[in-house]
Amino acid sequence: MSQKNEILPLLLTVMVTSALLGGIAWWLLNKTFPNLNDRSNSSSSSNNQISETLGAVKNVPEGLFNYGGSTTWAPIRKEVDFIIQQVWPKFRLVYTDPTTGTPGTGSGIRMLIENQLAFSQASRSLKDEEIQRAQQRGLTLKEVPVAIDGIAIAVHPDLPVSGLTITQLKDIYTGKIRNWRQVGGPNLAIIPYSRRKEDGGTVEFFIDQVLEKADFGSNIKYVYSTTPALRKVSQNLGGIYYASAPEVVPQCGIKTLPLGKSENKLVAPYQEPSIPSSQCPQKRNQLNELAFQQAIRAQYLRHNCVRYFALI
Repeated sequence: MSQKNEILPLLLTVMVTSALLGGIAWWLLNKTFPNLNDRSNSSSSSNNQISETLGAVKNVPEGLFNYGGSTTWAPIRKEVDFIIQQVWPKFRLVYTDPTTGTPGTGSGIRMLIENQLAFSQASRSLKDEEIQRAQQRGLTLKEVPVAIDGIAIAVHPDLPVSGLTITQLKDIYTGKIRNWRQVGGPNLAIIPYSRRKEDGGTVEFFIDQVLEKADFGSNIKYVYSTTPALRKVSQNLGGIYYASAPEVVPQCGIKTLPLGKSENKLVAPYQEPSIPSSQCPQKRNQLNELAFQQAIRAQYLRHNCVRYFALI
C-alpha cells in the first residue's frame, strides 16, 4: 500500500472531528441540491474506520506529506494540524501553495492530479472534467465528505447597515445595486470584493447559488485570497466581501451581516449579541451554532460539504 493510501483513514478521522468548525450557511436559500455522495466513480467513506482518538489510529505512515487546496479549510488546519503533530510527530504535513495562480479548491485538485500533493482539501465536489483528467493519467480520485460549511458576509464595522436579503446581496454583486443608500445605508459607493471564479469552490458556489449563475458586475474588485480581502474591507467603509463563515466571523477588523430571504427574517452568522471590534481580540464573535444545527436538520446544506480528495 502506498503512503497516499495509508493516510486516508487518519485524515478522515481527524477531519470528521473538526466538523463543528463549520458555520452559518445558506439554509436561507430553501432550494433542492444534489446529493454529492451519488457518484459512481467515488468510493464511499463507509469503509473507513473512525477511531475514538487520534492515538487509537493504527498504521499511521511516517514521512513528509504535501497537501493543499481550499482556503475554506484554514480554520480547521489551524486547530487540527497542531494536534496531529503532537500525537504523530513523524507524520508531517506541509501546506503547499500552487507555484502559479492562487490557492483554492481548483488549484488543489489540479496539483493532486499532477502528483504534487498527497491529498487536497476542497469546498465543492469533483467536476466531471477533473475526474476525466485524473483517469487520463491512470489515476482514481477518492472523494470523502467530512463537514458542512457556509458563507458569511463581511463589511466595515462602522457601516450603518443592519443586514441584507439574498436578493440584495445578488444585486450588489451583479452590479444592480451600487450604493449603500439603496439598502438603507449611507450615500456611499459599494466596493464589492471577490476572488475570481477559477480560484475556489466558494466562489463557484456563490455564483451558482446566490447569483443564480449571473455574471459579476463590472465594479467587482478582485483579490488574491480572503486575508487581503478582509484587510481591504476593514480599510474601506464601502467594502463588502463573502467567504467561509469560520474564516470571517471571528475577525476583529470587520463585522458580519445578518442575512435572510426577507428583511424581517434576517439571521445572524454570529452568536448574539454581537461583540464590537473595540473588544476584539480579547473577545471574539462566535459562530451561530444553533442556526447551523437547524440548517443541518433542514437538509439545506448537503450541497456545500467541505471535503478532501486523495489518490487511491
